[in-house]
Amino acid sequence: MFKEMLEDIIGRTEGSLGALIMGTDGIAVEKVLGEAGIDANLDVAAAEFTSLVRSAQRAGTDTGLGGLRELVVSLEGAVMLMRLLSRDYFVVLALNSQGNIGRGRFELRKAELKLAKEFAV
Repeated sequence: MFKEMLEDIIGRTEGSLGALIMGTDGIAVEKVLGEAGIDANLDVAAAEFTSLVRSAQRAGTDTGLGGLRELVVSLEGAVMLMRLLSRDYFVVLALNSQGNIGRGRFELRKAELKLAKEFAV
């Protein structure tokens, strides 16, 4: 189920390099990477961004602004879109620098709604 959902996200989002479902412990639950995503070590990059997700979660809670929903990191070679599924899990979509960010955000939101029951605490 997870793999098919990630494949659908990639298929519907122009410029996708790969998609992953990650735990906030840095371990991938599922991943689908294109050849460019494998070459760019996206699984390693997603694991590294886990600490950024945890810090943003803490900052939102500590400041009283609420829980983290989405995080976008724009790098020279890629854009990383991260959408929280629960306190402990998030989905990552990596796009090349010309990728369709708006469509990617939309697809991640749809995935969040579909996966909410699977990742409920």
